[in-house]
Amino acid sequence: MIGYYISLALRSLRRTPTLSALMVAAIAVGVGASMTVLTLNYMMSQNALEHKDDVLFAVQLDSWDVNEAANTTNEIPWQLTYRDAQALLRSDIPTHQVAMHRYGFTVELEESAIRPYTADIRVTTRDFFNLFDIPFIYGGTWEKTADSSPMQVVILSKATNEKLFSGEDSIGETVILNSQPFTVIGVIDTWEPSPKVYDVNNGSFTKVESLFVPFGLHRKLEIYSWGNTNGWDSGEGEGYEGFLQSESVWIQYWVELTNKEQKTEYENFLTAYIQGQKDQGRFERPLKFALSKPSEWLVLNEVLSDDNRVLGWVSLAFLLVCVINAVALLLAKFLRKAPEAGVRRALGASRNAIFTQHLIESSTIGILGGIAGILLAFMGISGIRYLAMGQLDTVARMDWVMVIAAIGLALIASLLAGLYPAWRISRTNPSIYLKTQ
Repeated sequence: MIGYYISLALRSLRRTPTLSALMVAAIAVGVGASMTVLTLNYMMSQNALEHKDDVLFAVQLDSWDVNEAANTTNEIPWQLTYRDAQALLRSDIPTHQVAMHRYGFTVELEESAIRPYTADIRVTTRDFFNLFDIPFIYGGTWEKTADSSPMQVVILSKATNEKLFSGEDSIGETVILNSQPFTVIGVIDTWEPSPKVYDVNNGSFTKVESLFVPFGLHRKLEIYSWGNTNGWDSGEGEGYEGFLQSESVWIQYWVELTNKEQKTEYENFLTAYIQGQKDQGRFERPLKFALSKPSEWLVLNEVLSDDNRVLGWVSLAFLLVCVINAVALLLAKFLRKAPEAGVRRALGASRNAIFTQHLIESSTIGILGGIAGILLAFMGISGIRYLAMGQLDTVARMDWVMVIAAIGLALIASLLAGLYPAWRISRTNPSIYLKTQ
């Protein structure tokens, strides 16, 4: 019987192509607009480190000016000073701990046709790869001594290895970074967390860095940050060493604490460290630090802002307007078929049968509108990705979950649009139309 009703629905759509096209378009535009916004919100709200949410923590220390808070969210700087990061690295409490920041190098190969280009670099400690579960294709990470002393080695991303060495095993090869030779010791597999939880301060949805170098290179190469750097006291030193010893915050710091006892011990360590710094005249604000899980870190940094949430509700309101328009069009279409429904009722069709038939017709319209809406959503997302100029490449995409959600949303919208018109025609009094047939 359902197959018969579907065939009736398709015939009905062919009989009124213009009106049917308008109804499909109303559903399609509403679904396309709402799914474009909802897809972006859905992708932005993901937690790429959810599987380690209970053991990873972003570290914050309140080393800021006593006269003002660092920010309005939790009043603690988002990042650490270099001297504080170095001090925390000496702790052996965390299972893994990472100090890092964003940088950039000019990349080239000796005697190669590949032209030099500028690439984003992650200057980090060796635990970065273990803490964030980054898989290696070739080689591995550097020795621990490279975190504190200069060692010119580099780890490549899979894409960079394919660009420079055609994807071959490049361990032992030399890459020239800012005119300095670096030896390749590892190549990681594709790793694209989105949002980029480990460094939301410098772009939550930008691409992961393409090369990784040891933290111990700072003084030798005078490495600054290519990310956010904020400070309130330049200190007494001069030049690069003065910058390292200043109250500028530019280092992101993460730790892995696998149980409550370890976390408590680390909290006690941070308390003791801050108290020691207070004794030396630093950390003049009330003793305060924070250990935030990845899920908490995303909320604190407002990765999905209130504006995005409001825009999501606005898109659903727009879909509701489209549904109301579809209701009017369906009602006009179904009432034109009232004589036909009256004859069917007179021949023995029940009200439920008439209602089901027309509800299936509205569902068919919804499916067609949903398919067209998905195409519009793909176009909208592609347009956003183009306008964002690479800043939203990791989130401006539609996965199968959202495709299924789009079809479901279209069906719900069409069913809501068809309920009243189908109910209205199912209440047709057959005697009225039998007199005119």
